[in-house]
Amino acid sequence: MGRGPLAGPVIAAAVILPGTGLPHDLSAAIDDSKSVPARLRATIAPRLSDLAAVGIGRAEPAEIDDLNILQASLLAMARAISALPLRPDLALIDGTWVPSHLPCAALPVVRGDGISLSIAAASIIAKEARDAEMRALATSHPGYGWERNAGYPTVEHRAAIARLGLTPHHRRSFGPCARHAAA
Repeated sequence: MGRGPLAGPVIAAAVILPGTGLPHDLSAAIDDSKSVPARLRATIAPRLSDLAAVGIGRAEPAEIDDLNILQASLLAMARAISALPLRPDLALIDGTWVPSHLPCAALPVVRGDGISLSIAAASIIAKEARDAEMRALATSHPGYGWERNAGYPTVEHRAAIARLGLTPHHRRSFGPCARHAAA
């Protein structure tokens, strides 16, 4: 989660749902994290973490700049799968690319967060983890609006870069940050 922002890590989650299933109200509320309202995501994520096996992986801005966002995203996914408390037999991966060096077989699922409950659950957990991190970073780096924009290239965030400069959390290889650094 977080491939488009100008700042912050890219975070991925891996979720193994319980074999007994989820409570109906919870499974009915799970969808692509971009479709689920923020307040609902905030209640779903901790419930999922209590009921499912969850692993979270991340790639830092420096890794994003060194590798590129796709490779950093795949690295975060591999780290999330490795962070699971148990080894899955098969990892369903949202998208067309599969990370290398996984501890299990993997299957790419295009638009998987709209097809697979476990992928949608992982997208909610990853989005909540990343948004919480950006809110925390906003307290130590005020003025960028990260508590509202999560590091995405909003007008507010781009204006703050022009006014305040870049932080260690900015992705320097991304256009607006690279242009600012070159100026």
